[in-house]
Amino acid sequence: MEAATSLFLRNGYQGTSMDDIAALAAVSKQTVYKNFADKERLFSDIVLGIADSSEKIISTMTDVLRGADDVERALTELARRYVNGVMQPHVLQLRRLVIAAAGRFPVLARSYFQRAHARAFDTLATAFADLAGLGLLRPSDPLTAASHFAYLVLSIPQEQAMFCSGGQFTAAELDQFADAGVGCSWPAGKPRPGPYRMAQLAVAASRPANSCSRARRGKCPLPGHTSTLAAGKCWPSHCR
Repeated sequence: MEAATSLFLRNGYQGTSMDDIAALAAVSKQTVYKNFADKERLFSDIVLGIADSSEKIISTMTDVLRGADDVERALTELARRYVNGVMQPHVLQLRRLVIAAAGRFPVLARSYFQRAHARAFDTLATAFADLAGLGLLRPSDPLTAASHFAYLVLSIPQEQAMFCSGGQFTAAELDQFADAGVGCSWPAGKPRPGPYRMAQLAVAASRPANSCSRARRGKCPLPGHTSTLAAGKCWPSHCR
């Protein structure tokens, strides 16, 4: 499995043969086929095995939110752990590999998304719902808040890395992306709420203007803020 994983990540599905795998593993080709029916089955087992391990990783990351005395600091630490974890070279290589093979193996690609990304969002959502139960966050939909949180802190470095392979961000640079993502939903030059309010602001951006009495009265759904309404929605960038 280790030899096959290394070759698939380096050469892709099409560029890897069972002969290559047997040679790197220093075993016979018959031995490889004895354990795996064909290359497709081996490839699928590797991709899904790595995807399943991601749930444990993200669950460990969200532990920082449980019982936190300073939720603002805890969310920032969670964002840093998440970005640094996802931006590991082998994780990026696997993402490229699955995307490249998605047309050939659509069911596998869908399973990878459900087991890796969707489960990560679910785990974040559960953590956010727990914070909401304590009155520390007020997301109308914890899953939407979790998805926004993940993309806000990760999308810039991840997208750049996907298209510009070779260079790597330093840990300090990734921390800066995480910190900026946590606090990005507030206009410059205006008083900023703590970063723990970021999830509230992200959800408000997609909330219909008629979803609550505050919005119908022309006020932002977030407590303590008034807002102008644009396109029938309440946007955090309009809060003042």
